[in-house]
Amino acid sequence: MAESVHKELVAPSDTRHLVRIREIVRDVASHCLETSCVNRVILAVDEAVANVMEHAYEEEPEPGDIRIALMADDNRFEIVITDTGREFNPQTIEVPDMAEHVKQGRRNGLGLFLMRQIMDEVSYTFVQGLRNELRMVKYARKPIEGGQ
Repeated sequence: MAESVHKELVAPSDTRHLVRIREIVRDVASHCLETSCVNRVILAVDEAVANVMEHAYEEEPEPGDIRIALMADDNRFEIVITDTGREFNPQTIEVPDMAEHVKQGRRNGLGLFLMRQIMDEVSYTFVQGLRNELRMVKYARKPIEGGQ
């Protein structure tokens, strides 16, 4: 049994910090997930953090920080992304019609869809006047003993 890993960081709401965040996600997620899965998880986290950077503080004179807590053990990778920007309700976002999305040549608007496709759990909470919190979990898939 491997030991659990826990890292936390605070990043300014600036896309220049995405590279550092990706590196930390890779480091922590690699403790429990296969490389191909780690790459997908990085994409999901990148979409989540970029969405916060782009939308949460757009009406604020000074962008706030984003707090990121990452945890991994033998069974799962979990990340909690917290910001103090404006409220976002993911329940208001419909599942996109991919054929129509491509047909229209749209390049944006798939972040939440990708997060939900990649991660096993995606949950959002908003505490009025305090914070937004996005929690995502990816469970490790262990090979079945005996090779089947």
